[in-house]
Amino acid sequence: MSRTASHAQGGVDGGGTSARSVFAAVDIGASSGRVILGRVRDAGAGAAGSVELETVHRFPNGVVELDGGLRWDFDALFTEVLAGLSAAATVAALQGETITSIGIDTWAVDYGLVNKAGELTAQPYSYRDDRSRAAVAPVHRKLDPARLYGTTGLQFLQFNTLYQLATERDLDGLQALLIPDLIAFLLTGVRRTESTNASTTGLFDAVAGEWATEFLTALGLRKDLFPPLIEPGETVGTLLPEIASRVGLPAGTTVVAVGSHDTASAVAAVPALEGDFAYISSGTWSLVGLELDQPVLTEASRAANFTNERGVDGTIRYLRNMGGLWLLSECQRTWAAEGHTPELADLLAAAAALPPGGPQINPDDSAFIAPDNMPHRIRATVRHTGDLLPDDPAAITRCIMDSLATGYARAIADAERLADRTVDVVHIVGGGSQNRLLCQLTADTTGKKVVAGPVEATAVGNVLVQARAAGHVSGGLTELRRLVVSSHELQAFTPQLSRL
Repeated sequence: MSRTASHAQGGVDGGGTSARSVFAAVDIGASSGRVILGRVRDAGAGAAGSVELETVHRFPNGVVELDGGLRWDFDALFTEVLAGLSAAATVAALQGETITSIGIDTWAVDYGLVNKAGELTAQPYSYRDDRSRAAVAPVHRKLDPARLYGTTGLQFLQFNTLYQLATERDLDGLQALLIPDLIAFLLTGVRRTESTNASTTGLFDAVAGEWATEFLTALGLRKDLFPPLIEPGETVGTLLPEIASRVGLPAGTTVVAVGSHDTASAVAAVPALEGDFAYISSGTWSLVGLELDQPVLTEASRAANFTNERGVDGTIRYLRNMGGLWLLSECQRTWAAEGHTPELADLLAAAAALPPGGPQINPDDSAFIAPDNMPHRIRATVRHTGDLLPDDPAAITRCIMDSLATGYARAIADAERLADRTVDVVHIVGGGSQNRLLCQLTADTTGKKVVAGPVEATAVGNVLVQARAAGHVSGGLTELRRLVVSSHELQAFTPQLSRL
């Protein structure tokens, strides 16, 4: 177990009396997952509020080659979720606490197919599988891309859920459950689709906040292919008796819908208290954009490939989905297989020491989506542009960092122009907020102040939505974000023009 927050004050309610209740966050990314206990203190009686996290279980995640494709080993994943909830129950009991609820967030777009008996028919495909590429043109013959965007506001990505579903056959009697909804169903027996994740499918009306059923019909899919929608903060259900018994929790323990798309939870925990701001949720992928009240559904927005995804409290996450630190982690995996395992800190320090102005790549190039020899692919891409990149980990790392920072600056400038907003500060949350080189380069390329942290933004957002649903905190996103600011040490970076 490891503590992951700067405040360890124990769980208390908004009035300052001992509540001894905690919240369990199941937070799973494309490469790893955690189960975390969250303790929340609302501001009151002159004291600053806080949110504290305690990681009780970590486990790896990743795609596997199975049945002719790249899939998620969901059975193993769910076993780890149960192990994590069991660990959470044990830790809470030892500290005299009760787990009030459970919230689940994961990556987006992928789904499992469940039959009427509630059985998963096969291990879910990963978005990194190439099967949906061939479905793009047939889908666009039925649904004009401009019409799709005008309704869903969704950025075109070949692995969006509607293109994956277009490859499926024999869906009679089956229902599609997005990954966090599938976990919630196996815990509670209740089928629902949480709205922030539904908005990533390409089958969700960005204005109405409902399923775009005409698109399902146009693709020959049933209108009830997905379960009914549920909003963050609403209760999905209570643990099934056999699940509760297995993990050591009371059968009445509730599963609460949070921002089940991990980026929605992360953005809910961006420590911004006033004014317009840009955010970068930096991890395996980079989600770069603005928080808006209404979607931007213009043709210019579609041409710029911006997406309008739903956030907590009905906000719009207006962003571009870009390549991220997957590029570096895949390089590290290749280097380790070759017997070269530099520490990340040493690698970044060596990269920072290199002069600016080196070669760059497009982090969004589809050539980088699948797992493979990433250093070779990056050097080959640079070579195709007529430049050269040494076969040196530091040089390749610097190329990745420069390329990401340049992409961030371009995406933020585009978002400001398309949404008619001006921002003064960029918030970087997630794993990338620990990467000082990336944060500084982002400040340099954007010309804006960068505030880094919290690292665990996704889990913080997950816990805060649960705590608000339980009545332990009150107010809107600004009030939740005040708890983030008072709980975490944030780091600021200002532009250093000499570095450009």
